[in-house]
Amino acid sequence: MLHTSFLSRRQFSALAGLGGVAAGLGWPAQALAQFRVEVTGIGMQQIPFAIAPFRVAPGVPQDVPAIVRADLERSGQLRSVPAGTTVIDEMARPDLAPWRERNADALITGSVTRLADGRYDVRFRLWDVVRAQDLGGMSFPVSEADLRLAAHRVADYVYEKLLGHPGVFSTRIAYVSKHAERHNLWVADADGENAQAALVSQEPIISPAWSPNGQFLAYVSFESRKPVIYTHEVATGRRRLLASFRGSNSAPAWSPDGRQLLATLTMGGSSQIYAIDANGGQPQRITQTSGIDTEPAFTPDGRHVYFVSDRGGSPQIYRMTPTGAEVTRVTFDGNYNISPTISPDGRWMAFVSRLSGAFKLRLMELASGTVTTLTDTTADESPSFAPNSRLIMYATKVQGRESLMTTTLDGRIKTRLGSVPGSVREPDWGPFLR
Repeated sequence: MLHTSFLSRRQFSALAGLGGVAAGLGWPAQALAQFRVEVTGIGMQQIPFAIAPFRVAPGVPQDVPAIVRADLERSGQLRSVPAGTTVIDEMARPDLAPWRERNADALITGSVTRLADGRYDVRFRLWDVVRAQDLGGMSFPVSEADLRLAAHRVADYVYEKLLGHPGVFSTRIAYVSKHAERHNLWVADADGENAQAALVSQEPIISPAWSPNGQFLAYVSFESRKPVIYTHEVATGRRRLLASFRGSNSAPAWSPDGRQLLATLTMGGSSQIYAIDANGGQPQRITQTSGIDTEPAFTPDGRHVYFVSDRGGSPQIYRMTPTGAEVTRVTFDGNYNISPTISPDGRWMAFVSRLSGAFKLRLMELASGTVTTLTDTTADESPSFAPNSRLIMYATKVQGRESLMTTTLDGRIKTRLGSVPGSVREPDWGPFLR
């Protein structure tokens, strides 16, 4: 019989909180609590950059350059150098010699001005200090509510120009929290700020999962006094009951084309993986064992599904086709490996292992099978890759407090995101918006 903590890590962790009134839906205008970003560690190679003070109109409610700086530093691949006090906007051609003396490889200049219609125009320009080249710039006319989004898009542009990979700063994350007896499903910027509640409930919410187009979240709610799966349109708050079959309905995972979801159902007795059309309907059973098969995760090309099973006597990660064929065991190190997630580029699998009683985030290079332990914490769970495959977000306990973290793939740079009141768990990083 499988140890009960196998289920509690994702599927049944919230059972202890059952009770209370029915869920309430809605989108509060703004979460009262915001995240605080703390970056620790030193990367092997980091590109030094500077952000000159922007020309900023009076009364701008967001510090755009500071948001850009924090985004780029959080990537673990860039580090900022002191910028001085001289204001330089995007129209100026700066003398780059002083910036070379400060050992900056890149310089960002810009402005934030107020438009006649009340919006703000965020403009910037990126300079290659070493080669004295103009690397371009952009303008983002946005409402006050989208100033942070404009800053994230500046950071995305800079990151891609300097590193050759798309930035993820304008993407979104989802996670759940519990404070007192209230459970929340949050949607936030990738830095954790601008958090808004997609769902507020007296009952537990677990396992949020973004659809491939970023328009929907699937999640498990206990408001029916048992776990059932909903799909939730993020922009409108409209939701649809997808799976409320006999027994437990849990661990939803979208297919790469968004047309179906895999989920763990107990309608046949044991926990098995089923396929369900994204528009609803009768589920099709995929796995055929008498034990527990759960936590499915598609590969980006849709050709394989990774999942957790106790068919070998302990929780291990396996791979199969989407129809349940060609089952192959993937993890062999240790007797407890769960929560697989595959990087969008298909190269890596992040998962959680129990090592000497501690739950730790680990990374496997799929081509070679090489496994690396990324953390020194002891209660890691729910890993999720950034859409550019360069960072992993996960939940853990730090100094006794549940927190969200990100780490680079080498484990050298970690970001702790301060939290809303209460516990924060089960993060999922959304895709690039299409």
